[in-house]
Amino acid sequence: MNNTGPNRSVKAMLQDGEFITAPGVFDLVSAKIADRTTAQAIYMTGYGVSASYLGQPDAGLATYTDMLDRAEAIAAAVDKPLIADADTGYGGLLNVAHTVRGYERAGVSVIQLEDQHFPKKCGHTPNRRVIPTQEMVNKIKVASDARLSDEFLILARTDALASLGLDEALRRGEAYADAGADILFIEAPQSEEQMRKIGAAFDVPLLSNQLHGGLTPILAPAQLQKMGFAAAIYPTAGLFAAAHALTGTYRALALGQPVSDPMCVFDDFVEMIGFPKIWEFESRYADQLADQTPLPGHG
Repeated sequence: MNNTGPNRSVKAMLQDGEFITAPGVFDLVSAKIADRTTAQAIYMTGYGVSASYLGQPDAGLATYTDMLDRAEAIAAAVDKPLIADADTGYGGLLNVAHTVRGYERAGVSVIQLEDQHFPKKCGHTPNRRVIPTQEMVNKIKVASDARLSDEFLILARTDALASLGLDEALRRGEAYADAGADILFIEAPQSEEQMRKIGAAFDVPLLSNQLHGGLTPILAPAQLQKMGFAAAIYPTAGLFAAAHALTGTYRALALGQPVSDPMCVFDDFVEMIGFPKIWEFESRYADQLADQTPLPGHG
């Protein structure tokens, strides 16, 4: 990842004090759209992948292979650094090492690991349980050792606040930072007061989960930065906007009604998805393509 150009590494941006906004993406279309914005990074959401790829809730059903395949495809399609959800690491310590190496090879810039029991659940839903602190500390140490480059960052998330309280969540955050986590993620604070306490508690970079419809107040990036946060992810914003638009469009079509605006203009989508590159290739190699033998059944 480039450290000097417009799409610098997450590590470089954190070192420079640049606040990182990362829209949540769940497929290749959402990723390519997010990549064309001024956001600093992109966040592959497990919630969104579970919904869009499996048609299932975020309840530990997405496998390592499901998530890796989607992460690799997204990383290859975008220029911005990719922060990717890896749930609990998909097993024991050996699995965590395997997951870290797989995500790093796939082109991910930051891997997110959490301290929930398997099967994990969405961090803004009830009945979540966390593993012992030392077990997560061990996972972070293994993850840190498994990575090949220190440009590949480890984002450690704790879900302890909901069941064990803020003080325990803060203690865990400190332990995870000491174990080698590059970024901390205290999940689901329910008030600005809790957010301020989190922001004042650590010297390492902090991430805020700005989940629309969730438990945490949605604040402007400037407010988050003033509280002490270095980055924010928006896992459900794009997914819920897409679901709302699709619901209205499909209902109208089913009723024989005209589809209301706004819709993406055809030419804009064609350009975004990359047809101009195809046309440029066809123009450059027109003679060679004319000489190409048709595939069986396509002549």
